[in-house]
Amino acid sequence: MTMPTNPFENEDGAYRVLINDEGQYSLWPQELKTPAGWRQVGPEGKRQECLDFIDANWTDMRPNSLRALDRQKGEPARDEPVQ
Repeated sequence: MTMPTNPFENEDGAYRVLINDEGQYSLWPQELKTPAGWRQVGPEGKRQECLDFIDANWTDMRPNSLRALDRQKGEPARDEPVQ
């Protein structure tokens, strides 16, 4: 089995879940530095475990700024992500 050259595609790699101030999630290889504007949330571990966490928690794809605007307009709230 050949190893993928892209660390984001390594099925056997170690990952962590990141989130930014807009509530957007990212699957991030543990070997890479956390980029500015992002912080770790959720599990560290296998790729699928991290993807499952993202799937369970990122239920509203709108950025936080848009959700806030919708609340100001009186639109019904959707599920808020775990932060």
